[in-house]
Amino acid sequence: MTSEPRKIRWGILGPGTIAKALARGVAHSRTGTLVAIGARNPGKSGLAENFPGARVLDGYEALLADPDVDAIYISTPHPSHAEWAIKAAEAGKHVLCEKPMGLTAFEADAMIHAARKAGTFLGEAFMYRLHPQTAKLVELARSGAIGEVRMVKSSFGFAMPAFMPEHRLYANDLAGGGILDVGGYPVSMARLIAGAALGKPFAEPDKVVGAAHLGQSGVDEWASALLHFPSGIVAEVSCGISLAQDNVLRILGTKGRIEVADFWYASGREGGTGEIRIIRPDAEEEVEVREDRWLYAFEVDAAGEAILAGKQEFAWPGMGWADSLGNLRVLDKWRAAIGLEYEIEKPEKRVNTISGRPLRSGGTAIPKRDIPGLPRPASCLALGFEDFRTFSSGMILLDAYFEAGGNVFDTAYIYGSGYTETLLGQWLKNRGVRERSVVIGKGAHTPLCYPDVIGKQLTQSLDRLQTDHVDVYFMHRDDPDVPVDEFVDAMDREVRAGRIRGPFGGSNWTRERMDEAIAYAERTGKQKPGALSNNFSLAEMLVPIWPGCVTSSSDEWKAWLTARQMPNFAWSSQGRGFFTGRAGRDQRDNEELVRVWYSEKNFGRRDRAVELATRLGKSPIHVALAYVLAQPFPSVPLIGPRTLDELDDSLQALDIALSPDDIAWLDGGSDQHPARRTG
Repeated sequence: MTSEPRKIRWGILGPGTIAKALARGVAHSRTGTLVAIGARNPGKSGLAENFPGARVLDGYEALLADPDVDAIYISTPHPSHAEWAIKAAEAGKHVLCEKPMGLTAFEADAMIHAARKAGTFLGEAFMYRLHPQTAKLVELARSGAIGEVRMVKSSFGFAMPAFMPEHRLYANDLAGGGILDVGGYPVSMARLIAGAALGKPFAEPDKVVGAAHLGQSGVDEWASALLHFPSGIVAEVSCGISLAQDNVLRILGTKGRIEVADFWYASGREGGTGEIRIIRPDAEEEVEVREDRWLYAFEVDAAGEAILAGKQEFAWPGMGWADSLGNLRVLDKWRAAIGLEYEIEKPEKRVNTISGRPLRSGGTAIPKRDIPGLPRPASCLALGFEDFRTFSSGMILLDAYFEAGGNVFDTAYIYGSGYTETLLGQWLKNRGVRERSVVIGKGAHTPLCYPDVIGKQLTQSLDRLQTDHVDVYFMHRDDPDVPVDEFVDAMDREVRAGRIRGPFGGSNWTRERMDEAIAYAERTGKQKPGALSNNFSLAEMLVPIWPGCVTSSSDEWKAWLTARQMPNFAWSSQGRGFFTGRAGRDQRDNEELVRVWYSEKNFGRRDRAVELATRLGKSPIHVALAYVLAQPFPSVPLIGPRTLDELDDSLQALDIALSPDDIAWLDGGSDQHPARRTG
């Protein structure tokens, strides 16, 4: 006798309408069985009838704690997807999450990060992607059945009976509206077909423009977007919750078009025959796709097969992680184009971390050190975060950095046209950690590099930061035509006013100007410059990355910094990609890398970093960051991770302890191969 193959034991978190459909899919699957549901109201009538055979547990936490549950299907409203997917991964549970995976690509990235660390499966539940009809559409697009694909048109819109402010589709706090609820379907199909036309799993648009009607609750009631792909394919997509649309997928080519009605239903919820119409100038053809299996069983089995095979994401044509992230990036741009930020995304309601827990302090992954002039210890890595444009996106990284022990935040008056400062100010106030943080401010950037600008810009910066002082302040650029004493006087006034409470100095200032400024301050009894923020890296910057930039990586600079024990908050501390796989002697396609970093001396340093990294089981970029940390003067690298994975990767450098001999060898000043070690 042969034993029956193992089945995935499913639990459902949030037993709503879509969960009932998934439960029927599990019942008709080959790989799964439904064993439990987690309900906030376990006494609610109809649960036993709608989820036959499943144990009803009191609350979501009980479901995650159940040892007889292998995988969780999350079907709660959109805003709680990220929280429960992360908690499920931490509990060792595999996750199939109803679309959208998160409210934004940033949330989805945090969910993927949690699954990657836990070694668990995470998939986004676009059921149509696993159906044979979708595979047939891809085949037709690839085969040239309608010539070259030039345009995709698709909609998913319906009309609710009336405006119901309490309904999740109209509720702002539940991220209602059409874009997140159904807009992902036409967007995912457009990306799929655009990729199929190129022989790729999917394609990403290089332009997204959108328009929408925002109703009285502030959600999009009907919306449209145009997607342009680098190949020239254009997609028109639309959706709505208050406007019925034709819901026909049209793929237009040079020799005809393909049409499919309600493509996401394929051959029907309970099986049947799907119809694909091919319309050419001289004839029409119908392609039937007969499939008796239940629609939702396909995604259950695809997830089950991945889990049983030890995979962490869907195999194509299911939506793997990169696909889900790409889809949400399009929805993010669509929402940004129409100015739709939900109330639930704003600081007032984002009082917890992405995992739904209060912010934790006391992390030790990032050590702290004393910096002359600072009233509190500062983490050895400073965080830059220019790329975020909403609180809900930026808080994920800020929270993770702080919980790891980081407390130095790099901002500037010009970053994000002021939004970087605004975001940090919101976060510091929201989390209540201003007095445990070190805030770096910068002003007087070219062309407004004048002493009288410093106070005016600092006033605006402090207003954005919601604080009365910064801890470190840099003049963002220098103007050699302005006497240095005028800059020192302007900064000294801010120190005496209590608006700068730690060291100040220059960002992209030369040694000569810094020496002159220090000498002037000492002669006149003014506060003297006590910090620098210049480029510093294992790879020496050959020419300025941007006009007015200054590097401190030369031997002369290192001697000056060491002699003065001048703290340097080093930007581009990892060589902007020079130490990753993007750099190499034969790869000349990145203009910046070639212009700024390519030299035989730098390649020698990179070769030694590769050698040392191989010995240590690290990456060259980790060695490069460790090099900056190990200098004989106070050196604080600025890192700019955009994702939690990138943050964790940077922290690997902290495992590497480099000796002075190691530093000399990496620099090329020693022919001896010193001992390598971690610690």
